Amino acid sequence: MRAAFFDMDRTVLEIDTGMSWMRFLRRRGELPAVYMARALYWSVLYKLAVLDLESLASRLVADMRGDSEAELLAKSRLWFHSDVVHRVAPRARRAIEHHRAAGDTIVLLTGATQFVAEAVGSALEMDHTLSSRIEVVDGRFTGRLEQLCFGQHKVRVAERFAQEHGVDLGSSIFYSDSYNDLPMFRRVGEAVAVNPDARLQVHARRSGWRIERWA
Repeated sequence: MRAAFFDMDRTVLEIDTGMSWMRFLRRRGELPAVYMARALYWSVLYKLAVLDLESLASRLVADMRGDSEAELLAKSRLWFHSDVVHRVAPRARRAIEHHRAAGDTIVLLTGATQFVAEAVGSALEMDHTLSSRIEVVDGRFTGRLEQLCFGQHKVRVAERFAQEHGVDLGSSIFYSDSYNDLPMFRRVGEAVAVNPDARLQVHARRSGWRIERWA
């Protein structure tokens, strides 16, 4: 079986949901200016593919220990409907429908957490959503990551999914904007660089990968 894997931020969506979430909190008066500045700095490092996302994610999730999952769910729903759902790239919708018509399994594969990934996957009627996951016990965050879906971790998540669902990664396709996703690009049969960052654009051209502009 062939699958079409789609990254989320700046691929299926025209935005970076991490920065969008920070702006949402800032508008609500819940994020000090210094934290917004840090988020902007992290965003720059991510685009340059030099951010240690694993360490950063572990630190940020650790700070959530003891917080209520229900409260975050309620807030994330408000954010999704006000800032996210209308930012799906039209060309992403067309690509998804193309693969659906071809009988491919449609999979959202993102480093974002389940709180935005599952909402986007559901809104686009994707077959499966694979994402980073924050551990919850008895309605409270434990401060630990249950699953990281980034870099080589993303490949492992996709391989586990492929084994469970009879998907041949060698005949599958992956769409993403980020050089950070190079391991996954190399794991599938067809790589498509969408709105590529500078490093990915250079690599895609050298590798003969298709380059598309969706936003």
